[in-house]
Amino acid sequence: MPLSLVFLAVGLSMAMMFPFRALFLTDAVHAGPVLVTLFLIVAPVSGVVASSLIGRLSDTGPYRSRLIVAAALAGVVGSGLSAFVRNYWVLLIVTATAIAVSTAALPQLFAYARVVVGGGDRGTFSVSVLRTLMSASWVAGPLVAAILIEVGGYVLIFSVAAGVFLAVALLTQFGLPEPPPADVPVPDPEIRAVPTAIDVSEGLLRLNFAALILIQTAATLSVQLLPLFVNADLNGDVRDTGFILGLCAFLEIPLILAFGALAGRVGVRRLFLIGPLVSALYLGTVALSAGTGQVALAQLLNASGIALIQGIGITYFQDLIPSRPGRASTLFSNAFPIGSTVAAPLLGVAQHVGYRFGFATAGVLSLAGLALLVTRRTR
Repeated sequence: MPLSLVFLAVGLSMAMMFPFRALFLTDAVHAGPVLVTLFLIVAPVSGVVASSLIGRLSDTGPYRSRLIVAAALAGVVGSGLSAFVRNYWVLLIVTATAIAVSTAALPQLFAYARVVVGGGDRGTFSVSVLRTLMSASWVAGPLVAAILIEVGGYVLIFSVAAGVFLAVALLTQFGLPEPPPADVPVPDPEIRAVPTAIDVSEGLLRLNFAALILIQTAATLSVQLLPLFVNADLNGDVRDTGFILGLCAFLEIPLILAFGALAGRVGVRRLFLIGPLVSALYLGTVALSAGTGQVALAQLLNASGIALIQGIGITYFQDLIPSRPGRASTLFSNAFPIGSTVAAPLLGVAQHVGYRFGFATAGVLSLAGLALLVTRRTR
């Protein structure tokens, strides 16, 4: 229960702040397009660096809970300063330091869950359950944030986010005991018939990471394209986009649970490989759609792809290097901000060439990621 509450709180803090970052910079800080772009590049890059360093550190000793507490306290500092500071350069420094460190909380929570619950069917389903809490927080978070901004402005929303991070620190400190280090299996030379879980090679790990970046780039690009495509090509409005995105998030929750339960019979790798293929089918469907109704119906494909990639993917990466759950979880989480950075220029191209071309490009990227995953078989 404490772990579930911590996951929900971390997801809520992310869902409240992330969607309104550009609007905050424009309205409250009065930053121009160039400075907003710089900010939106520095934020994910610094988060990747901080999460990677903390991820490697977490696998070297029994202090994973303390790292989660430290990341949450960094979130308290970063959110608290963002509530009152309106100097662009000071906010940029805060984002590149305190906020960057706070992003390590999520991958470390997944690593904590892996160590505590373990692998196998039970571990896969448990991670899927925790992943549904993240989806639930993204259903409610943006709406809560919009209400807070309307009532008390950005001071209120960042203050509430700081309070949520403080709750995460307290729940972790008093509710999540320090787990033992992840076991490193040592094969017994006398017992050759029993397979042991061993880490894949560094080259194969990087190949999988590159494939995930391509898949996440496709997913991010499709989300960024959707409101523009609905408005310009399908003659829809903001409400249509909101309904479509909300429907997808709603469908994700039961699908993540269902695939988590199915993983024990089908296999984690097989399910994960289906994800990019389903996503490519969704992207192709949207590229050929003629109305918002067709896009809404296609959200079943979209939600299925997301559930397979995001819900099963974290377990897939943890299975690649079972002795280093911190690094595995961090690699999986870092693929999202890297994919967002790569997707930005592709969005600019799509705005000039056409949004249908953008969705087709995203579909090709998803299939390219799948091709990399099946290039070399992962044991």
